[in-house]
Amino acid sequence: MPSILVVYHSGSGGTTRLVEEAVKGARSPEIAEATGVTVDVRVLLAFDAVVDDVMNADGYLLATPENFGYMSGALKDFFDRIYYPCLEHTRGRPYGLLVKASGVGTAAVDAVVPLASGLDWRPVVEPLLAAGDLTDDHLMGARELGSTLAGGMATALW
Repeated sequence: MPSILVVYHSGSGGTTRLVEEAVKGARSPEIAEATGVTVDVRVLLAFDAVVDDVMNADGYLLATPENFGYMSGALKDFFDRIYYPCLEHTRGRPYGLLVKASGVGTAAVDAVVPLASGLDWRPVVEPLLAAGDLTDDHLMGARELGSTLAGGMATALW
């Protein structure tokens, strides 16, 4: 059974809402019905995720608010703790990214992508940038991101 580790931080709750929708998409019964494969989805706050969690997952969904034009300190702390221990062991694994921003959000993406690339994780979906107040389109986009990541894993596409 393929597994996705969701690692996130949320200050005001907006990122949490995006994560909830992405998890709904990743756990969609249609994926198991279409593929015969259930994808295990484990959700952890960034401060709680440890090296073993990363090593035991087959793919990742990262989510962060944009804070001061950067990813959250909690997500940066996550990368600081897992980067070198996981560097040689998680290469090629797929990942997706959600960013909740009050501004444009591209700076947070620009902060996360080099770290994920350094780990040699493969971006298999475009990052979702939810700028401003959350809309139904943002929530639907998060759900689609989660189902796309999980669906690709269930079919061994990535």
